Amino acid sequence: MTDTRNMIAETAERLFAAHLDSAVMDAAEAGTWPAALWDEIAANGLDRVLVPAEQDGIGGDWEDAFVILAAAGRHAAPVPLAETIGAGWLLARAGLDVPAGPLSLADDRARVPWARQAVQVLLSADEGCFTVHDIAAMGITPDRNVGRDPRDGITLSEDGTAHAGDVGMIGALVRSCQMAGAIAEVLALCVTYAGERVQFGRPIGKFQAIQQQLAVLAGETAAAEMAARNACRALDRGDDVMFAVASAKIRTGEAAGKAAAISHQVFGAIGFTDEHHLHYLTRRLWSWRAEFGAERVWAERLGRALAAQGADQLWPALTAR
Repeated sequence: MTDTRNMIAETAERLFAAHLDSAVMDAAEAGTWPAALWDEIAANGLDRVLVPAEQDGIGGDWEDAFVILAAAGRHAAPVPLAETIGAGWLLARAGLDVPAGPLSLADDRARVPWARQAVQVLLSADEGCFTVHDIAAMGITPDRNVGRDPRDGITLSEDGTAHAGDVGMIGALVRSCQMAGAIAEVLALCVTYAGERVQFGRPIGKFQAIQQQLAVLAGETAAAEMAARNACRALDRGDDVMFAVASAKIRTGEAAGKAAAISHQVFGAIGFTDEHHLHYLTRRLWSWRAEFGAERVWAERLGRALAAQGADQLWPALTAR
């Protein structure tokens, strides 16, 4: 990583570690907005990492955004940072002002992430376009996902002007980055627990069955991170973004399902209790996996795109990557 990216990663990790504990998490999941956490995020400019410097942003790239989003995923941060980063990039690319404060983006008006806290919401319009809506002009029906983060229904007073930009694609990318970070933290928790939990006179990590599960989880963690990072690089380069993002959402979604299953097998009943940290991660993995298109949705989209190139191009298209 570059020195700047290292600094961004260290800042994000330090910030989340300092401001997120079980009390903050529980309060957020009960409906209390973690204002102190968001104020620190904004003060450090993490929410504007992809906003150009001339618009008071950091002017970074998607690989810079990845380290922030992965850190947010590792800490299961209960704030719309991923949505704000993605929406800020879309607004800036469309030549629009990027307002201060939390932003949201959604491909479904019935399930808008953090609508109740956002100052603006970007909604999918026609294919490859989005519309922008101020929160003040909306009616909001509060709801939440299985991760206990807000997923609100909204009512619009008008449809708004369409601008170029794929909300679904960017939403899938930021969710992939979050999942990659959360899966890495799940692995770390499992490795630590397997080394500490003693059964039949020795740590459970000494049993071959547990070792095999941890090996599978380590492989899934590496695959998820690589897929998400590669999609960020593709967006920075501008080459075949759909293939990279589709692959990332498919691969991180598959890894999320395996990570949740394996981790709860390793931890047993304690992993499901409110007192343990694991469930903050796995509940969000289950939610993020489904949002902005689950694996089946992106697999179909990717398959159609490859099929449209013709049979003679299938193998060259795959091997070129």
